Amino acid sequence: MSVTNGVRKSAAGLVRKGPNRAMLLMAAGILVLLLAGVAWPQNDDSFNKLPVFSEALSIIEEQYLETQDIKKLIYGSIRGIVGTLDSHSSFMTPEEFRELQIETKGQFSGIGIEITLKDGLLIVVSPIEGTPAYRAGLQAGDRIVKINGTTTKNMSLMEAVKKIRGTKGSRVILTIMREGLKAPKSYLLTRDIIPIHSVKTRYLADGIGYIRITNFQDHTDKDLRKAIKTLEARLKPFRGLILDLRNDPGGLLDQAVRVADEFLAHGLIVYTEGRDKNQLMRFYAEPGLGNGAESFPLVVLVNEGSASASEIVAGAIQDHKRGLIIGTKSFGKGSVQTIVPLEDGSALKLTTAHYFTPLGHSIQEKGIIPDLIVEATPLPKGKSLKTLREEALEKKMRKEGLTDKPWTSPISAEELKDDPQLQQAVETLKNWPPAKLVATVRGQVPGLPPPSK
Repeated sequence: MSVTNGVRKSAAGLVRKGPNRAMLLMAAGILVLLLAGVAWPQNDDSFNKLPVFSEALSIIEEQYLETQDIKKLIYGSIRGIVGTLDSHSSFMTPEEFRELQIETKGQFSGIGIEITLKDGLLIVVSPIEGTPAYRAGLQAGDRIVKINGTTTKNMSLMEAVKKIRGTKGSRVILTIMREGLKAPKSYLLTRDIIPIHSVKTRYLADGIGYIRITNFQDHTDKDLRKAIKTLEARLKPFRGLILDLRNDPGGLLDQAVRVADEFLAHGLIVYTEGRDKNQLMRFYAEPGLGNGAESFPLVVLVNEGSASASEIVAGAIQDHKRGLIIGTKSFGKGSVQTIVPLEDGSALKLTTAHYFTPLGHSIQEKGIIPDLIVEATPLPKGKSLKTLREEALEKKMRKEGLTDKPWTSPISAEELKDDPQLQQAVETLKNWPPAKLVATVRGQVPGLPPPSK
């Protein structure tokens, strides 16, 4: 049973034979899902220390000063084992695994608000347009003081999210304080299915489109295709597209392949190699999928926060000379993880392979080197990354961030001023030289403005 959502594939097959072995391909620390148990290797030497583990666990349970939860001890043991492997392998509790599935599914059941903890207070960052929270009138900056009558004082963000989410049709009461209110106000909200949008769209008045992908999830390819069609219909002439993958940590592998496929007419997109023959996989572009998207000028922005699935897309576009990569070297997350659900709902995430760009470049620890190196604006004196994050949060709450404004609002010269990478992308498209793209040398493009210093 293939569950790769129609992704093109070849080589050693994607599905292990047997009644309990199906695999879901993912990237950015989430690659493959094996549904069921794993056969133990037939090697007695591998397990001759298991009695020692059992003995130690028994002694702790019986003699430690305070009574311990056996599940907590076992989970801690598994974390310790996985922690000896590498930085990308990990153990997930049932709660953590469920949250991962929600994040990659592209939707959840709730009321439709983004929330954060700031100075110990639970704050609404933004209500999502068209959701129950938006229709009820919740506003950015609202402070949630109670959830179903329970105070949010000392409540963790994860606990608050759990209380607010729930099955479609069920209800939740949020009590909020807002500047200008003399007393707290309560909202009775009926939960609904909330889409998670990973594609953000803006444009420039001179016919250049801008699309940012925040992560790769179930509907990213469809949302991207829709955004491109909208831009092409709106911008006459359509002079090109800026695809912003900066600070995109990755997501589903099949979505990385499909996003790259939007811009490629044919050819290899990515391949993986690992110890297990089932990790030898190749993914190809499907002719005609891009619906013309492979024809217009394209610039891709990356930085040190672009990882995994983002690097797959940038690497494929670069190797096929489909577009120009601008920014700084990407993160270098080129290892493949396999997620193995365990019978109690927890899961293991294990590194099982590396993936490579079409020309055979390993991304692991090397990243994608842009064709044109442009550094981001340096930190202002006296400001830290924490300060900048807080300022970005404030901008988002005021809907002043680049992708927080309505897509019908063109990106202004003022907005470009503080973003040299985006500014360079715009200048590149304004002076687009398709013939010179073939002569691209990493870090230097003839006829284009020099890299920022």
